[in-house]
Amino acid sequence: MLSLILIALIALLQYPLWLGKGSWLKVWEFDQQVLAQHEINQKLQIRNTTLDAEVRDLKQGSDAIEERARSELGMIRKDEIFFHLLEDKKNTSQASQVEEGKP
Repeated sequence: MLSLILIALIALLQYPLWLGKGSWLKVWEFDQQVLAQHEINQKLQIRNTTLDAEVRDLKQGSDAIEERARSELGMIRKDEIFFHLLEDKKNTSQASQVEEGKP
């Protein structure tokens, strides 16, 4: 009888450790969530660093502004000649249009 009481007492003491509010399973789940959030934070930190460098470059240097104007807006410098090459349906390139542009 005494052994059954001791076994029941041990089981009651072990319940919070394995199945309760602060159980090992919940601690492991929270640890996994923390690791996943840490990875997300690292990716966002890298993205923020890249964006910060781009902003600083745009504020300080004219090379980045010129590159954006060329690639996104199609702008060219004065006295430059713009060649626009079009590909035909057979994947052969030919010069189709020559324009002289202004900034």
